[in-house]
Amino acid sequence: MKARLGIAPIAWWNDDLPELSDDVSLEECLRQAAEAGFAGMETGRRFPMDWSALGPVLERHGMRVCGGWFSGRLLEGDIEAEKDRIRAQMDLFIAAGAPVIIYGETARSIQGDRSAPLATKPRLDDDQMRSYGRRMTAFAEWCADQGMPLSYHHHMAAVVETEEEIDRFMAATGEALPLLFDAGHLAFAGGDVLGVIDRHHARINHVHTKDVRLDVIRSLDRSRESFLDAVIKGAFTVPGDGDLDFGAIVKRLAHHGYEGWFVVEAEQDPRKAPPAEMARIGHRELLRVLTEAGYEIAS
Repeated sequence: MKARLGIAPIAWWNDDLPELSDDVSLEECLRQAAEAGFAGMETGRRFPMDWSALGPVLERHGMRVCGGWFSGRLLEGDIEAEKDRIRAQMDLFIAAGAPVIIYGETARSIQGDRSAPLATKPRLDDDQMRSYGRRMTAFAEWCADQGMPLSYHHHMAAVVETEEEIDRFMAATGEALPLLFDAGHLAFAGGDVLGVIDRHHARINHVHTKDVRLDVIRSLDRSRESFLDAVIKGAFTVPGDGDLDFGAIVKRLAHHGYEGWFVVEAEQDPRKAPPAEMARIGHRELLRVLTEAGYEIAS
């Protein structure tokens, strides 16, 4: 089995909390990630969204695009409108040979609203979930037909957050819609990370290796504090610096035959958690657990 190691730029530049951003250029961000050992990076706000501009920058650092977030609005929007909204990113990712576009549902989400407590997250009843699932499946089928598969990101403070919501969403969608597995978000939501892998491994096509600090999560007052408050307090970190057993997580994915990208995606305050240092810690831990699980690391 082959694995590729990638990282997201959110450790350097946080799009929801610009104050949690390191003052480095794209070139420096890529240099630090490559020096830490990563072969790919997901896109972020400082990436040019034109391949003629981005390609040479990536080539200088021996990096490739290994995914990137798309702020979807299909819960309340129209499929044709979403096709128009995703078109430019899709064209870039096809040119870049990216594995997936990461679909994050932002309609009704409170993930970017620091005034909204975690307990006020949006919820869908069964009829709403089935309707949403049908639209997401149709959209995913179109994206795949265009040559760029989606990977659906379950996410804290969004409509698909908890283990139970993931199960309902998977039941409401077809096989054309793959799942991004994010251990950190699932643990934050109180879910069984290994159980979700066991039930939905056939749909997992991308993995975020986000670790958590459980003491921070347990200390939150979810009736008052928001997702962004949790980020500021240090709820997330990289593998090897938190409380999740990534050895067990990676072995379970290997058991079910997952091959592809393992991406470190951990937003923190760069003044407290220097991104270059965190990248090295995350890479070292992933390399250890992937090797123990029998993966061959592709360059």
